[in-house]
Amino acid sequence: MFSADGPGSAIVLPASAGYADRVRTAFKEWAIVADALGRGEQIIVLRKGGISEQGGGFQVDHPEFLIFPTHYHQQRESVLPAAQARYDTLAPAFPSPERLRLEWFARVVDWRRLDSRQAALRLAGQHIWREEVIAERFDWGREKAIHALALRMHRLPAPVELPMLESYGGCKSWVQLAVDVDVGGARPVLGESDFQARLAAFRRALDAEPVPFA
Repeated sequence: MFSADGPGSAIVLPASAGYADRVRTAFKEWAIVADALGRGEQIIVLRKGGISEQGGGFQVDHPEFLIFPTHYHQQRESVLPAAQARYDTLAPAFPSPERLRLEWFARVVDWRRLDSRQAALRLAGQHIWREEVIAERFDWGREKAIHALALRMHRLPAPVELPMLESYGGCKSWVQLAVDVDVGGARPVLGESDFQARLAAFRRALDAEPVPFA
């Protein structure tokens, strides 16, 4: 587990921490957003809840995880028109409800808790969600805030298909898979310069100073 000191702070992974070659933790995200992350179209995940918030403030329990695509149809209407067209192209090839297809592995590079809707909306152009969807997420619930994670995405050498278990269901962000998945050989979806440019844009939009994340 690793955490930031407060709103707007960046996560810093301890220098001694390493990355495993096999991962069991998965993070649920809409299939169309998973596709955008996996193609390098965006590096951002915006999440209201489901990521652990405990006594010490917001904490990201897992600095690395697999992306678990979810297939709710209503996600189509919640993204920008170009992403809607992309969804229509992808949907016929989605796996059956009984199967889970894993294609991407992510590492958290930066994290911000956004305490104003304006801060969240400054990320427009860096993701495929419609503006009103971001506003709704921000305003939902008692806590008026949203969490933005910047991810370094990697594509697995080959897709991994697993049975879809009942335990994976429900409205939650984190899932512990029944088996470890080998992520050795996963390759970044963006080159270093392209990724750093997107990360810098993320930080500039939030008026945050760049903070190294080893």
